[in-house]
Amino acid sequence: MSLKDKIQEAMKTAMKAKDKATLGTLKQIKAKIQLAETAEGVGTVLSEEQELKLLMKEAKQRRESADTYKSGGREDLAEVELVELKVIESYLPQQMSEEEVEAAVKELVAAVGATSPKDMGKVMGAANKKFAGVADMKVVSAKVKAALS
Repeated sequence: MSLKDKIQEAMKTAMKAKDKATLGTLKQIKAKIQLAETAEGVGTVLSEEQELKLLMKEAKQRRESADTYKSGGREDLAEVELVELKVIESYLPQQMSEEEVEAAVKELVAAVGATSPKDMGKVMGAANKKFAGVADMKVVSAKVKAALS
């Protein structure tokens, strides 16, 4: 079942439960999927990888907005963003913990043969492929910097 179909079913459930917050978030995601499908060309269906990237982008956007609202003293708006983030994250694969990321980054640095901060680009290129969808790339980047320092 594609992400679009899962979201459509979840929208029906949210409507029946009168869960406005979840329904609103699901509508936003569905709109983003439809926009991406039409941007590619008429009748194009997104691959699972493309759907995952789209969800990751939406989750990142919500996280950053929540942080911005919190730093601006708008806890009410930050809470809305965090609720939306929780809904989006329910469709993402289980994220790796910081300890798991750190261990995987050490293995990756050894596999790539990186020895200095100059090799950051080489390691991050491999990391983007390895951690796509399962880890926050900000955390990965910080762990790579620490491993190469």
